[in-house]
Amino acid sequence: MTASTVRPSPDRPRAAGAVPGTGDPPTPRAAGGPRRRASRRTTVRVLNVVSIVGGIAIWWVLALAGFQFPTPPEVVSKAVELWQAGTLTQDVLASLGRVLTGFLLGSALAIPVGFLMGWYSVARGLLEPWIQFFRTIPPLALLPLVLVLLGIGELPKVFVIFLAAFLACVISTYQGVVSVDRTLINAATVLGAKDGTIFARVVVPASTPFILVGMRVGLGSSWATLVAAELLAAQAGLGYRMQQAQLYYDLATIFVGIVVIGILGLVMDRLLLLAESKLTGWQERR
Repeated sequence: MTASTVRPSPDRPRAAGAVPGTGDPPTPRAAGGPRRRASRRTTVRVLNVVSIVGGIAIWWVLALAGFQFPTPPEVVSKAVELWQAGTLTQDVLASLGRVLTGFLLGSALAIPVGFLMGWYSVARGLLEPWIQFFRTIPPLALLPLVLVLLGIGELPKVFVIFLAAFLACVISTYQGVVSVDRTLINAATVLGAKDGTIFARVVVPASTPFILVGMRVGLGSSWATLVAAELLAAQAGLGYRMQQAQLYYDLATIFVGIVVIGILGLVMDRLLLLAESKLTGWQERR
């Protein structure tokens, strides 16, 4: 009997995953999968908690070691005092309203402008020099001019925040469009897709990660610009409150403003990350 006529015994247990009726080895399965991703997310959350607790502990030690820092309990006590007086609520609502208005308007305009620049060479030639010109000028450098032209009110503050968010997001959107793999566009063209279909079904999804990164950068620029704008011309807001506290050497109030701005910025950034995970679920991730 030759080797070719040897057949597996029907009583012999078959390896898991082997193809029935053959002697083929089992097909390898992906190890981990969703369980590994869930474990990784849990690890990241634990590390986040450890990092936050460690940072607060270092802050506390430095305050007790003689640095001119208020301790965390002192800052919490001051925050409760400002909250009960209604001051903290007023400042948070004022600053948050300015940031959201400027950031959303800037991002809403930056996305179509970035698409136009990336998709049409004429638009790119007309708009890119001006965007690059203003991108090198910090929005805060324009604030004195804006105050002279628009007066002291909400409009100049919202405008400089709008400008900061717009300039950050428009470049990222433009880069996303020009970075789309030409193979995908050529494949869609071969299959008979028109320009509108290619733009909607290929370019927009491929550019979405770049857009969201630009929005995250623009969000940080918006908060930085807001605080500086409130330092110059405001009657309410976290930046204004920190400036008033500096005049009286009220470090606890300054720390309250810093912590609240950090928390608000972190929450808004996490919301953008959540949107990114929902809108770019098709991407392969590590």
